[in-house]
Amino acid sequence: MALRFDALNRLWESVRESSHDFNRVAETFPNLDIEKVSKNLELAEKGAERGAANQPPKGAKSRDEVELAIIERIEEEKKSSHQMLEDQLQLYGERLTSLDFEGQFGMIRQANATSVSDFKAEIASGVDELHGLRRDLYDAEKERSGFRKRHGLDRAARVSGRSMLGLKVAIICFLLLLETALNGSFLAKGSEQGLLGGITEALSFSVLNIGIALIAAVFCVRRLSHRSFGFKLVGLFSLVVYLGLTGALNLALAHYREASGTLMTGAGAEVVRRLQESPFGLLELNSWILFGIGVLFSIVAFIDGWFLTDPYPGYAGVEKRLQTARNRYVTRKQDLIDDLRDIRDEHNAKVEEIIRALSQRRKEHDTIIYSRSRMLVLFEEHQNHLERTANTLLTAYREANRKARTEPVPKHFGESYRLQRIKPAQVPVGELNDRDLAADIRAAQEELTSQVQRIGADFADAVEQYHKLDKLFPENIDG
Repeated sequence: MALRFDALNRLWESVRESSHDFNRVAETFPNLDIEKVSKNLELAEKGAERGAANQPPKGAKSRDEVELAIIERIEEEKKSSHQMLEDQLQLYGERLTSLDFEGQFGMIRQANATSVSDFKAEIASGVDELHGLRRDLYDAEKERSGFRKRHGLDRAARVSGRSMLGLKVAIICFLLLLETALNGSFLAKGSEQGLLGGITEALSFSVLNIGIALIAAVFCVRRLSHRSFGFKLVGLFSLVVYLGLTGALNLALAHYREASGTLMTGAGAEVVRRLQESPFGLLELNSWILFGIGVLFSIVAFIDGWFLTDPYPGYAGVEKRLQTARNRYVTRKQDLIDDLRDIRDEHNAKVEEIIRALSQRRKEHDTIIYSRSRMLVLFEEHQNHLERTANTLLTAYREANRKARTEPVPKHFGESYRLQRIKPAQVPVGELNDRDLAADIRAAQEELTSQVQRIGADFADAVEQYHKLDKLFPENIDG
C-alpha cells in the first residue's frame, strides 16, 4: 500500500502538514501615554522654568532643546513602530510564500498523471495473477472431464467436506475406543493384570480389526467399482480376503479369551490349535458375543471407510484437485477485487482531504492578506496618533512657558508639528490575485474530482476484466 499512488501520497503528506503556524497577532500599535511622557520629560517644570527666564527668546526661529526632546521621543516611537511593521510584513510574506499554491498545483498535476496509471498497473498485475490461476482451474476441469470420459462416469464425485470428514473420523475413533473397552471387559477374565491387562490386549486386537477394515474399504475392495474387469477381480479378491481375515481374527480373539482363562502359559499355541481343529468350537456364550462384537465393529468401520471418499478409485482425488483450483481462483479473485476497492477508497479519501485542504489554504491566504492590509492601516493611524501626541506635548510645554514669561513667545510657538510619514513598501511576496487564485483552486479541485471518477471507472473495468477470464476459459468443457 505504501508504494501505491506515490505522487498522491507526497501531495497528501504535504497538505496534511500545516503550511505555516499562522496565528493572528495583536494588530495594534501601542498608543503613547501623554501624561506619562509629559511627566518623564518634565514639560510643565521646564516650561515654567524656561519661561521665567524668557527662554527661548522672542526672536528664536528654531525649536529649543525641550521641543527637540519631545520630537525626538516621537521619532523614536515612530521608528520603533515602523520596525514592528516591517517585521510583521516580512512574517506575512513568509507565510504567504509557505502556502505554496503553485507547488501544490504542480503536485496535483503530477498526481493526476500518475495515480490512474498506478491503479491500472495494479489491475494489470491482478489480471496476470488471475490468468495463471484460471489456467490451472481450466487444466483441472480438463482433467476431470477426461477422467469422466475414460471411465464412463456421468455423476458428480462424492467428496466429503471438512465437517463430514471430521464426523467420519470421529466415528472410527469412537468404534476403536468402544471395541477396546468391550473387549477389555471380556478378556479381563484370563488376564493376570485383570481389567487393565484385558484392555491392553483388547486395544491391540481393536487396532488390527478396525485397521484391516479401513485398509480394505479405502484401498482394496473399492476396486469393485472400477470399470476395468481386472480391477473388479482385484476388488472381489480383496473383499474375500477381508472377510476371511476379519472372521479369523475375531475367532482367534474369542478362542484366546477361553484359552487364557484356563491356561497360565501357552495360550497363543492353544488358540492356533483350536483354529486348526475346530474354529467354531467356542464353548462359552461370552466368546460368541466377543466374536460378534468384533465382526460388527469391523463391518461398521468398513462402511464408514467406504464412504470416506468416492467409491470409484481416483475420482475423489480428481474432484478435490478441481475444487482446490476453483477455490484458489475464486478466493484470489475476490481478494484482488477487495484490494482494489480498498485502494480506491483510500485514494478517494486522500483526494477529499486534499480538496478540503486547498479550501482551507485559500481561507488562510485571505486571512493573511486581510491582516496585512489592516496592519498597514493601523500603522497609518498610529502615525496620526504620534503627530497628535507630539502637538499635545508641545502645547503643554509652550503653555507652561507662556504663562511664566514676561516677554512675548517666539513666533514658532504658534506653529503645529507635522510628522513626516513613513510609507512602507508593499512587496506582495507569494500573493496571488484573489480571482485567479479562486479559479486555480477550483480547477485543481475539479481535476482531483475527475481523477476520483476515473479511478471509479477503472475499478469497474477491472472487475469486468477479472470476470472476462471465465469467458476465455469456459467451465462447460464437458459438453
